[in-house]
Order: sequence, then C-alpha cells, then structure tokens
Amino acid sequence: QVQLVESGGGLVQAGGSLRLSCAASGRTFSSYTMGWFRQAPGKERELVASITWGGGRTYYADSVKGRFTISRDNAKNTVYLQMNSLKPEDTSVYYCNRVQPTFPWGQGTQVTVSS
Repeated sequence: QVQLVESGGGLVQAGGSLRLSCAASGRTFSSYTMGWFRQAPGKERELVASITWGGGRTYYADSVKGRFTISRDNAKNTVYLQMNSLKPEDTSVYYCNRVQPTFPWGQGTQVTVSS
C-alpha cells in the first residue's frame, strides 16, 4: 500500500508561485504515471497535470498549461508541481496520486490565491 503526503501549499497573492511536493512511502511508485489533482469547494476533483514513470511525457489541463510544471524524482519517491502566475481560480486543495487506478488519497495541501 502506498501512502501519499502532500506539502508546500499556502496563501499567495495572484501572480505568485508555489512549489508542491508529494512524498510516497510504502511502495516504490517509479513505474506509475503520477498526477496532481485539485478539488475546490463544491466542485469535483480534477486532474491538472500528470507525468509518466520516466518523465518523458506530461499532460496539463488547459486551465494550467504554460503556468504549471510537473516533475518527479523516482529516487526520492517524490512528485513536484511548480505553480507560477497563480490565479484566484487556482484556489483548491491539491492532491497527488497515481492517475489510474488511484491509491488511497492523502490529506492534500491547501492552496489559496488572493486577488
């Protein structure tokens, strides 16, 4: 079983940057496509970025393309999300997980962008 711990969230002004980290333990995740998801109050959880096991292929939702960058360090069992030019609509709880099928969800990390 894999345990996922997200960190790096916080309160930032619009236009600012944050770097999220996701540490996985319990089992190596190097062979999985990993993603960052987010869920705002009253909305469904959505996939915003993903990265294949070797890092050679990435996906970004249109809403974050050009602003967010996903990366991974398999030696550290860690996935990152660099978020630049943040907007108030990026305010959400951010989670990382295997894209499909998912592991049990971690607690997420809150990102709040003020206007």
